[in-house]
Amino acid sequence: MAWNEPGGNGPKDPWGNNNRGNNDRGNNNRGGNQPPDLDEALQQLLKKLNGLFGGNGGGNNRNNKQGNGAGGMFGIAAVIVVVMLVFNSVYTLDEQERGVVLRLGEYLKTEQPGLRFKIPLIDQVIPVNTTKVREAEIKERMLTEDENIVEVELNTQYRVLDPIAFALRVESPERTMLSAAESALRHEVGSTAMDPILTVGRAELAEKVKLRLQDYLDRYSTGMELTNVNIKDARPPAQVKAAFDDVQKAKQDKERFINEADSYANSIVPEARGRAQRQLEEARAYKERIIARAEGEAARFENLYNEYRKAPEVTRERLYIETITEVYNKASKVMVDVDGGNNMMYLPLDQIIKNMPTQAATSGGISDNDIARLTDRVLNEVRARQNTSNSSRRGEGR
Repeated sequence: MAWNEPGGNGPKDPWGNNNRGNNDRGNNNRGGNQPPDLDEALQQLLKKLNGLFGGNGGGNNRNNKQGNGAGGMFGIAAVIVVVMLVFNSVYTLDEQERGVVLRLGEYLKTEQPGLRFKIPLIDQVIPVNTTKVREAEIKERMLTEDENIVEVELNTQYRVLDPIAFALRVESPERTMLSAAESALRHEVGSTAMDPILTVGRAELAEKVKLRLQDYLDRYSTGMELTNVNIKDARPPAQVKAAFDDVQKAKQDKERFINEADSYANSIVPEARGRAQRQLEEARAYKERIIARAEGEAARFENLYNEYRKAPEVTRERLYIETITEVYNKASKVMVDVDGGNNMMYLPLDQIIKNMPTQAATSGGISDNDIARLTDRVLNEVRARQNTSNSSRRGEGR
């Protein structure tokens, strides 16, 4: 039988009351099939909770109701607190995190990933992501070693290597990273000229900044490890960009002229060295030739002297002929002074030799026979002109 059936014979309702009719519920207008009043049910529940937590059941009805209400509220609050404490005692760490546990503000231990427990209100857990790569960027104007101003953008990537130091040793690790990065960058930029920073020296500058920044982070005990440091951009300030471009163009022209001069030198210097070496070789050959000729002439003179001592006349005649031969070989024109005449005779030997059908035309030299024939022709020519001159004189004498 249901607890709310009419007649009061059913079992007690959930609030501990017999089903004795509608008048007992404080509602005379309801039928027997209506559910119990909500306010009455709430009061019954509060009464039960008050009894559980030591509520006073004595006194009049009004005081009893007030006591039941206060005790019920206290019980609900206690239940809520207990539930919250239970939920707060359980926490979860994923695979990327490590939990730094503090008990009453003092470091206790480091928890690994998984489902963990703690004492509520006593233990505090600081989760630290140890695998995530974090980034920090700065953009500042800085003074270089040669007293120029450049704008530098620096990007740093790092991860947490020691979660205890990251969580406890430094109050604000990210802000510390930015300050340390700016300090390291200013130190390295201030020790470098502007041109390498703007052109080919960025990689070297980034490596120096990385080493110095990691040293700062280790000394500050931040527990952070740098994975990459990159100079994203480096440029002169916008106010002086036009002048800077002119300077860069002038430097490029300078480099171009230097390269052209080096190329010209590389082509001229070997050629000049080759000519110098050739002249040296020619000088050595000339030296050896002259020395050999002088030695030969000396030996020839000694031999000729010996022959002269044996036959002076023959040797003298031979020397004369050889000398005339040598002179005629080198001369192409001969001037002959005729005895007893006023005219100077001109003999074109080059033309005479050219008209002679001898071996001179083919061999390029004059033999002894050619010289003899040439001498005969010269003598005949001299005699003919001399006879002509004599005839002219006799005619004038008559």
